Amino acid sequence: MALKLLQPGIQPLGQFDGLDSLVSGPAAVKGGEVVTFASILVTDPDLASVDVFDGYVHSNKRVVVTNNVSSTTKPLMLVDDGIAGYGTLFGSVVGGTVGKVTSGVVLGPHTAAGSGKLTCWDKPGLYAVSLDACDQDPVTGLQPTNAILDTGKELYATATTGVLTPAAAGGANPFVGRFVDFETNGSLVTTPKYLVSPVAKSYTFAVFYFHPNG
Repeated sequence: MALKLLQPGIQPLGQFDGLDSLVSGPAAVKGGEVVTFASILVTDPDLASVDVFDGYVHSNKRVVVTNNVSSTTKPLMLVDDGIAGYGTLFGSVVGGTVGKVTSGVVLGPHTAAGSGKLTCWDKPGLYAVSLDACDQDPVTGLQPTNAILDTGKELYATATTGVLTPAAAGGANPFVGRFVDFETNGSLVTTPKYLVSPVAKSYTFAVFYFHPNG
């Protein structure tokens, strides 16, 4: 899924080259993960667009973003690139060939596919992230069944993946903001099940206040 911009801080910080592992493959960002800056040698085989090499760091290095963060990492940013929702250039189609597709077909590539760059948001504000990009641990996970989560609860970024979690992990995970609530996708275009039968709502996003320095 993706990061959902509710009341973000004016504009993103910018677009920066993402490590290949974040752009493609099973560990690619879904949108909403926390990332930070890092550097690699310009001779590193990690792919990047030509303009990335217009800048440099000492010792012949260049800048990348990574989801490997820590409690001392600065700055912390959110990536909005994903494979659906905000992160898809051309949206989705329901119906497909002779109307037989009901789940929707994603059109267009991952937004980092062409340039390898990830859009990073660093401003404090209100954001939502799809639950598939959150910590799904059954005990401490960021999910609707978590009894310890309440409005104002501290949220952290998992140190090795950047996904949101309420677990501080003994101080290893950096603080990134405060939990607000869980919400549906807000769509009434197709009738939700809960409007016609007594079933539980299906939550899609976790809404949070991103403010890693507050």
